[in-house]
Amino acid sequence: MTARGTGGRIPRRIHVIGIGAGSPEHLTHQAIAAMREVDVFLVADKGEAKEQLVALRRAICEQHLAPGSYRFVTVPDPQRGPDALRDRAAYEEGVQSWHAARADRYAAVLAQLPPEQVVGFLVWGDPAFYDSTIRIVDAVAERMPVDKTVVAGISAIQVLAAEHGIVLNGIGQPVHVTTGRRLLSQWRPELGTVVVMLDGALHCRELVGRAPELIIHWGACLGLPQQELRAGRLADVIDDIVATRARLRAEHGWVMDVYALTLPE
Repeated sequence: MTARGTGGRIPRRIHVIGIGAGSPEHLTHQAIAAMREVDVFLVADKGEAKEQLVALRRAICEQHLAPGSYRFVTVPDPQRGPDALRDRAAYEEGVQSWHAARADRYAAVLAQLPPEQVVGFLVWGDPAFYDSTIRIVDAVAERMPVDKTVVAGISAIQVLAAEHGIVLNGIGQPVHVTTGRRLLSQWRPELGTVVVMLDGALHCRELVGRAPELIIHWGACLGLPQQELRAGRLADVIDDIVATRARLRAEHGWVMDVYALTLPE
Protein backbone atom coordinates (compact mmCIF):
# COMPACT_ATOMS: atom_id res chain seq x y z
CA MET A 1 0.00 0.00 0.00
CA THR A 2 1.46 3.36 -1.05
CA ALA A 3 0.15 6.59 0.37
CA ARG A 4 -1.46 8.95 -2.07
CA GLY A 5 -0.27 12.48 -2.68
CA THR A 6 3.41 11.85 -2.02
CA GLY A 7 4.41 15.23 -3.39
CA GLY A 8 7.47 13.68 -5.01
CA ARG A 9 8.77 12.23 -1.74
CA ILE A 10 10.06 8.67 -1.64
CA PRO A 11 7.53 6.42 0.14
CA ARG A 12 8.85 4.95 3.36
CA ARG A 13 9.03 1.17 3.02
CA ILE A 14 7.54 -0.48 6.10
CA HIS A 15 7.35 -4.22 6.76
CA VAL A 16 4.75 -5.43 9.27
CA ILE A 17 6.04 -8.91 10.11
CA GLY A 18 4.20 -11.59 12.06
CA ILE A 19 6.74 -13.48 14.17
CA GLY A 20 4.56 -16.13 15.80
CA ALA A 21 3.37 -16.63 19.33
CA GLY A 22 6.73 -16.71 21.08
CA SER A 23 8.96 -19.51 19.85
CA PRO A 24 11.74 -18.57 17.39
CA GLU A 25 10.73 -21.71 15.50
CA HIS A 26 7.43 -20.05 14.58
CA LEU A 27 9.17 -17.74 12.11
CA THR A 28 8.39 -18.46 8.46
CA HIS A 29 10.93 -18.21 5.65
CA GLN A 30 8.94 -15.25 4.32
CA ALA A 31 9.22 -13.49 7.68
CA ILE A 32 12.98 -14.05 7.82
CA ALA A 33 13.41 -12.73 4.27
CA ALA A 34 11.43 -9.60 5.15
CA MET A 35 13.42 -9.10 8.36
CA ARG A 36 16.66 -9.20 6.35
CA GLU A 37 15.47 -6.21 4.33
CA VAL A 38 14.89 -4.10 7.43
CA ASP A 39 17.35 -1.42 8.54
CA VAL A 40 15.47 -0.18 11.61
CA PHE A 41 12.99 -2.07 13.80
CA LEU A 42 10.61 0.15 15.75
CA VAL A 43 9.53 -1.27 19.10
CA ALA A 44 7.01 0.18 21.53
CA ASP A 45 8.49 0.80 24.98
CA LYS A 46 5.76 -0.39 27.36
CA GLY A 47 7.79 -0.22 30.54
CA GLU A 48 9.74 -2.69 32.63
CA ALA A 49 6.91 -5.23 32.84
CA LYS A 50 7.05 -5.82 29.08
CA GLU A 51 10.85 -5.75 28.66
CA GLN A 52 10.91 -9.51 28.11
CA LEU A 53 8.82 -9.09 24.96
CA VAL A 54 11.37 -6.64 23.55
CA ALA A 55 14.22 -8.95 24.59
CA LEU A 56 12.58 -11.86 22.78
CA ARG A 57 12.30 -9.77 19.61
CA ARG A 58 15.99 -8.92 19.89
CA ALA A 59 16.88 -12.59 20.38
CA ILE A 60 14.91 -13.57 17.27
CA CYS A 61 16.77 -10.95 15.24
CA GLU A 62 20.14 -12.05 16.61
CA GLN A 63 19.37 -15.62 15.57
CA HIS A 64 18.49 -14.79 11.97
CA LEU A 65 20.17 -11.49 11.03
CA ALA A 66 23.78 -10.46 10.51
CA PRO A 67 25.25 -8.37 13.34
CA GLY A 68 25.32 -4.68 12.50
CA SER A 69 22.83 -5.03 9.64
CA TYR A 70 19.97 -3.50 11.65
CA ARG A 71 19.17 -1.55 14.78
CA PHE A 72 16.32 -1.26 17.26
CA VAL A 73 14.65 2.06 18.08
CA THR A 74 12.29 2.06 21.06
CA VAL A 75 9.37 4.49 21.04
CA PRO A 76 7.63 5.34 24.34
CA ASP A 77 4.10 3.98 24.19
CA PRO A 78 1.27 6.42 24.99
CA GLN A 79 -0.87 5.75 28.04
CA ARG A 80 -3.97 3.82 27.01
CA GLY A 81 -6.20 4.15 30.07
CA PRO A 82 -8.34 1.81 32.19
CA ASP A 83 -9.97 -0.28 29.45
CA ALA A 84 -11.69 -2.64 31.87
CA LEU A 85 -13.60 0.25 33.46
CA ARG A 86 -14.93 1.69 30.20
CA ASP A 87 -18.18 0.92 28.42
CA ARG A 88 -18.09 -0.01 24.74
CA ALA A 89 -18.27 3.54 23.39
CA ALA A 90 -15.62 4.87 25.78
CA TYR A 91 -13.40 1.87 25.11
CA GLU A 92 -13.53 2.34 21.33
CA GLU A 93 -12.92 6.07 21.65
CA GLY A 94 -9.97 5.42 23.96
CA VAL A 95 -8.41 2.91 21.58
CA GLN A 96 -8.80 5.28 18.62
CA SER A 97 -7.12 8.07 20.58
CA TRP A 98 -4.32 5.69 21.55
CA HIS A 99 -3.84 4.67 17.91
CA ALA A 100 -3.62 8.32 16.86
CA ALA A 101 -1.06 9.11 19.58
CA ARG A 102 0.99 6.08 18.58
CA ALA A 103 0.88 7.09 14.90
CA ASP A 104 2.08 10.59 15.80
CA ARG A 105 5.04 9.21 17.73
CA TYR A 106 6.04 6.73 15.04
CA ALA A 107 5.70 9.37 12.31
CA ALA A 108 7.98 11.69 14.28
CA VAL A 109 10.65 8.97 14.51
CA LEU A 110 10.29 8.00 10.86
CA ALA A 111 10.73 11.61 9.77
CA GLN A 112 14.23 11.56 11.31
CA LEU A 113 15.39 8.46 9.43
CA PRO A 114 17.05 8.50 6.00
CA PRO A 115 14.30 7.96 3.41
CA GLU A 116 15.94 4.90 1.88
CA GLN A 117 15.98 2.95 5.15
CA VAL A 118 13.42 0.14 5.47
CA VAL A 119 11.50 0.07 8.75
CA GLY A 120 10.12 -3.06 10.36
CA PHE A 121 7.53 -3.86 13.03
CA LEU A 122 7.81 -7.32 14.61
CA VAL A 123 4.26 -8.32 15.50
CA TRP A 124 3.54 -11.00 18.09
CA GLY A 125 1.41 -13.71 16.48
CA ASP A 126 -0.27 -12.61 13.25
CA PRO A 127 -0.87 -8.93 12.37
CA ALA A 128 -4.50 -9.68 11.40
CA PHE A 129 -5.64 -10.92 14.84
CA TYR A 130 -6.28 -8.32 17.53
CA ASP A 131 -3.16 -6.29 16.85
CA SER A 132 -3.09 -2.57 16.13
CA THR A 133 0.08 -2.33 14.03
CA ILE A 134 -1.55 -2.38 10.58
CA ARG A 135 -4.06 0.29 11.60
CA ILE A 136 -1.31 2.46 13.06
CA VAL A 137 0.88 2.14 9.96
CA ASP A 138 -2.15 3.10 7.87
CA ALA A 139 -2.56 6.15 10.12
CA VAL A 140 1.11 7.00 9.62
CA ALA A 141 0.45 6.80 5.88
CA GLU A 142 -1.98 9.70 6.29
CA ARG A 143 0.94 11.77 7.56
CA MET A 144 3.67 10.73 5.10
CA PRO A 145 4.06 8.50 2.01
CA VAL A 146 4.33 4.84 2.97
CA ASP A 147 4.82 1.59 1.05
CA LYS A 148 3.49 -1.12 3.38
CA THR A 149 4.10 -4.88 3.24
CA VAL A 150 2.44 -7.35 5.63
CA VAL A 151 3.82 -10.82 6.36
CA ALA A 152 1.53 -13.34 8.02
CA GLY A 153 2.60 -15.07 11.22
CA ILE A 154 1.55 -18.11 13.23
CA SER A 155 -1.20 -16.90 15.55
CA ALA A 156 -1.86 -17.83 19.17
CA ILE A 157 -5.11 -19.39 17.95
CA GLN A 158 -3.20 -21.86 15.80
CA VAL A 159 -0.67 -22.63 18.52
CA LEU A 160 -3.43 -23.18 21.08
CA ALA A 161 -5.05 -25.81 18.86
CA ALA A 162 -1.73 -27.46 18.03
CA GLU A 163 -0.52 -27.64 21.63
CA HIS A 164 -3.79 -29.22 22.74
CA GLY A 165 -3.90 -31.48 19.66
CA ILE A 166 -7.43 -30.46 18.72
CA VAL A 167 -9.43 -29.37 15.70
CA LEU A 168 -11.19 -26.14 16.53
CA ASN A 169 -14.28 -26.65 14.40
CA GLY A 170 -16.78 -29.49 14.59
CA ILE A 171 -17.57 -31.21 11.29
CA GLY A 172 -19.09 -28.55 9.08
CA GLN A 173 -19.43 -26.22 12.07
CA PRO A 174 -18.29 -22.61 12.56
CA VAL A 175 -15.57 -21.09 14.71
CA HIS A 176 -16.37 -17.78 16.36
CA VAL A 177 -13.49 -15.53 17.48
CA THR A 178 -14.25 -12.79 19.98
CA THR A 179 -12.93 -10.92 23.00
CA GLY A 180 -13.57 -11.30 26.70
CA ARG A 181 -15.42 -8.00 26.67
CA ARG A 182 -18.01 -9.43 24.25
CA LEU A 183 -18.13 -13.07 25.35
CA LEU A 184 -21.06 -13.01 27.73
CA SER A 185 -23.33 -11.05 25.40
CA GLN A 186 -22.44 -13.13 22.34
CA TRP A 187 -22.12 -16.71 23.53
CA ARG A 188 -24.78 -19.19 22.46
CA PRO A 189 -24.50 -22.89 21.56
CA GLU A 190 -25.05 -22.43 17.82
CA LEU A 191 -21.85 -20.39 17.52
CA GLY A 192 -19.85 -23.62 17.62
CA THR A 193 -16.35 -23.30 19.04
CA VAL A 194 -15.77 -19.86 20.53
CA VAL A 195 -12.16 -18.69 20.68
CA VAL A 196 -11.63 -15.88 23.17
CA MET A 197 -8.75 -13.41 23.15
CA LEU A 198 -7.94 -10.38 25.31
CA ASP A 199 -9.73 -11.69 28.38
CA GLY A 200 -7.66 -10.75 31.39
CA ALA A 201 -10.73 -11.06 33.60
CA LEU A 202 -11.55 -14.59 32.36
CA HIS A 203 -15.21 -13.77 31.81
CA CYS A 204 -15.81 -17.42 30.94
CA ARG A 205 -16.23 -18.04 34.68
CA GLU A 206 -19.69 -16.51 34.37
CA LEU A 207 -20.74 -19.14 31.83
CA VAL A 208 -20.41 -22.02 34.28
CA GLY A 209 -23.99 -21.62 35.45
CA ARG A 210 -25.40 -21.12 31.96
CA ALA A 211 -23.56 -24.01 30.31
CA PRO A 212 -22.05 -26.39 32.90
CA GLU A 213 -20.93 -28.88 30.23
CA LEU A 214 -18.71 -26.39 28.38
CA ILE A 215 -15.20 -27.63 27.65
CA ILE A 216 -12.30 -25.19 27.77
CA HIS A 217 -8.87 -25.47 26.15
CA TRP A 218 -6.70 -22.70 27.62
CA GLY A 219 -3.12 -21.69 26.97
CA ALA A 220 -0.89 -18.92 28.33
CA CYS A 221 2.51 -17.68 27.09
CA LEU A 222 2.24 -20.06 24.16
CA GLY A 223 5.56 -20.97 22.57
CA LEU A 224 7.60 -19.66 25.49
CA PRO A 225 9.41 -21.62 28.23
CA GLN A 226 6.75 -20.57 30.76
CA GLN A 227 3.89 -21.91 28.62
CA GLU A 228 0.96 -23.34 30.59
CA LEU A 229 -1.95 -25.41 29.25
CA ARG A 230 -5.19 -26.50 30.87
CA ALA A 231 -8.19 -28.36 29.48
CA GLY A 232 -11.39 -29.92 30.80
CA ARG A 233 -14.91 -29.04 31.87
CA LEU A 234 -14.97 -25.32 32.52
CA ALA A 235 -16.58 -25.85 35.92
CA ASP A 236 -13.79 -28.25 36.94
CA VAL A 237 -10.69 -26.33 35.79
CA ILE A 238 -11.58 -22.63 35.90
CA ASP A 239 -10.27 -22.07 39.43
CA ASP A 240 -6.94 -23.62 38.48
CA ILE A 241 -6.79 -21.46 35.33
CA VAL A 242 -7.48 -18.29 37.33
CA ALA A 243 -4.75 -19.16 39.83
CA THR A 244 -2.23 -20.13 37.12
CA ARG A 245 -2.84 -16.94 35.17
CA ALA A 246 -2.36 -14.83 38.31
CA ARG A 247 0.87 -16.67 39.13
CA LEU A 248 2.31 -16.11 35.64
CA ARG A 249 1.49 -12.41 35.77
CA ALA A 250 3.08 -12.07 39.20
CA GLU A 251 6.23 -13.93 38.13
CA HIS A 252 6.77 -12.24 34.75
CA GLY A 253 4.93 -8.92 34.98
CA TRP A 254 2.68 -9.81 32.02
CA VAL A 255 0.74 -12.72 30.60
CA MET A 256 -0.90 -13.37 27.24
CA ASP A 257 -3.48 -16.13 27.01
CA VAL A 258 -6.21 -17.44 24.74
CA TYR A 259 -8.84 -20.13 25.11
CA ALA A 260 -11.45 -22.08 23.17
CA LEU A 261 -14.88 -23.04 24.46
CA THR A 262 -16.81 -25.99 23.03
CA LEU A 263 -19.82 -28.07 23.96
CA PRO A 264 -19.47 -31.87 23.93
CA GLU A 265 -20.58 -33.42 20.61
